[in-house]
Formats: sequence, C-alpha cells, structure tokens
Amino acid sequence: MKALVYHGPKKVSVDSVPDPKIEKHTDVIIKLTTTNICGSDLHMYEGRTDVEKGKILGHENLGEVVEVGKAVDTVKKGDKVVLPFNIGCGFCQNCERGLSGYCLTCADPTVMPGMAGAAYGFAGMGPYSGGQAQYLRVPYADYNCLQLPADATEKENDYVMLSDIFPTGWHSTRLAQLEPGQSIVIYGAGPVGLMATLSAKIQGASQIFVVDDIPERLALAEKLGAKTFHTKDDKVGDQIRALTNGLGADCGAECIGYQCHNAAGKEVPNLVMNSLVDSVKATGVLGVIGVFIPQDPGAEDKLAKVGQIAFDFGKFWFKGMKMATGQCNVKAYNRRLRDLIHHGKANPSMIVSHELPLEEAPNAYKHFDNRDKGWTKVLLHPNAA
Repeated sequence: MKALVYHGPKKVSVDSVPDPKIEKHTDVIIKLTTTNICGSDLHMYEGRTDVEKGKILGHENLGEVVEVGKAVDTVKKGDKVVLPFNIGCGFCQNCERGLSGYCLTCADPTVMPGMAGAAYGFAGMGPYSGGQAQYLRVPYADYNCLQLPADATEKENDYVMLSDIFPTGWHSTRLAQLEPGQSIVIYGAGPVGLMATLSAKIQGASQIFVVDDIPERLALAEKLGAKTFHTKDDKVGDQIRALTNGLGADCGAECIGYQCHNAAGKEVPNLVMNSLVDSVKATGVLGVIGVFIPQDPGAEDKLAKVGQIAFDFGKFWFKGMKMATGQCNVKAYNRRLRDLIHHGKANPSMIVSHELPLEEAPNAYKHFDNRDKGWTKVLLHPNAA
C-alpha cells in the first residue's frame, strides 16, 4: 500500500509499505477514505519530537472496515467508522474510568516511568502505525471503532473531525468547566481552537473571545460568533476585562501548546499560559489541551529544552485559579458529538480549506507548516480514484 512516511525533519514522502495485517483476533483492518493532517503532526514533521524515522504518520482517521478479526463482535465488514486518535483497550483501570487517552494496556512502558496512553502514528505513543495511508490496523476494534449513520458519506468531512479536533476542542471547554451563560477566552484559532469556539457556542457561552495572529483564522472564529483579538493588539487582557465588567473571562482554553509565538514571530513557550492567567478572572478555570512535551531539545529556551516553562504561578495562586490539562479522552465525547453532526447541530467541516489525494501530502505538510495563507485544515483521501 501507499503511506506517508517520516524520514527526518521536514522530510516526508509517500512510499510503498507492507499492508497491515490482523495481529490479534480483536483487530479489524480499515480502508482509509479520509485522514487529516493535524497541527500536532507538525511537531514531528519539524523534528521537535523523538518520533522514529520510518513511522507512518496520521491519527485523524475515517474509513470502511474491510477485514474483521475472529473475536470482533459488533463491528462488521462494510461498516463506515471513525477512530479516536488515542487507542484504548476498554478494560483497563483508566479506560473503565472513561480516561481512554491514558490506556494502560496499549501504552508503551519504555517511554518513561508512569506514562500511559497510545495513539496512531505519534511520537512516544506506542508502536502503532498512522492512517495517512491506504489501510490501517485497528486494535480492540469493538471499543475503538465508532460506527457512523447512513449519512456517513454525505457528511464525511464532518465525521472525520470526531477522530480528534472536535472532541479535543470540546474537551478544552470541559476542562475549563464552562457553563451556559459564562464567558470564555480561547488562545489559538487553529483547527482545535476553532473547534473549542464551536463547542463553546453549542454549550451556550455568553461571550467567546479568541486570540490568534492569522487573520483568516480569526475570520472563521468570527463566523462562529467570537469576538477576536490579534496578538498584535495592545493589552488583550485589559480589553477582555473591559468587556467583562472589569473581571476577566470566566474561564479560558489553551489551544496552542509549547511552540507558541509572540507577535514578532519569536517562540515564547510561556506566553499563552501567562496570558491566560492574566485574562481570566480570579477563581477562573483554565483548560489546557495544546500539546506540551516532557522535553524539547530543539527549543531555544533553556527551560523548554527539558519540558518546563516560566509560569506565573504567583499570580495564578493569588487569583485562586484552577487548571486542568491533558490530551482528550475522545471516547468520552465522540458518540454524542456524532449525533450533533447527524442532526445538523454541528458542522465542524466549515474549517476545511483543502481536500487532496495522499500523493500530495508532502507538499501539503510544507504549506501547512509554513502557515501559508488559506491553509486552515487539510483532508487527505488515500484511496481516491
């Protein structure tokens, strides 16, 4: 089959690789019809992780089941399914608690002591191949496959967002404990930040503030009903306080991660976290879902090299704030979010800018990584005619 393979920093190519096979009776094989390029793929693409050469990338995957293991009960050949980016077993202590992003069965214990969780095609998240390919092996298929309704083909570009960014955006608002009628400030208007904006709108936020430095992303946020701020705007925290009776937003979401930049384009790892502390009110809650990693040898900042930031903890403490972090447990949300799409209450595909065949993936990575104008969200169709 053909697959997008990582060969080193900013070096990816579509290569011929062996087809995946059923390895356990609980597996299925799917034929990928849509797979996305995610912002977190760019961390690996840029060489900012320890992902190994030869890895097939891609963790936002949707396709048709073409082969079924003997022990698979509910998933049938021909089913159209979307997969959570994180791979869970369904029966370990964490999966039973709804924390499928921290599965103990599928985790790679060699990464570091105490780590948990697995994902398709991702650094430090186990040996699993990604889905920017024609076919993909799905472990523990009864647990990991979310079957799609009859409109799966018609709304495929919406449903594929259930693999990661729609649940992850939703997760940021839940970590932030957003309630109907409250205000929220969202740092980042990339795909996840836009999904956080959509999620906040669906959940009845009274005010949604979005901060980013790319005009077309901010324009999409405005279409979703947000009040937007460019990072070059002076004193964003003061402006938000002026719109919230001098208090600041009720809660905040961090949707950028460890490679955040200032208005001059310089990487400043602590910028967004400290900006959130400033712009959210006293006793407010922060939901942090932007990717942060235990070490970043490619960073210019000395603290960031070892996975640390200079966090304004004094102000955070003095304001009596709370924080919740971590990757999304997709299984906790994807079934209900699927139903929102099915019944026309959510259309996450509104952020899609490009649909391309798999062969164009290397060039798409280049444009997406450069943040070129108009490259908002890229969908790949590996088996397009």
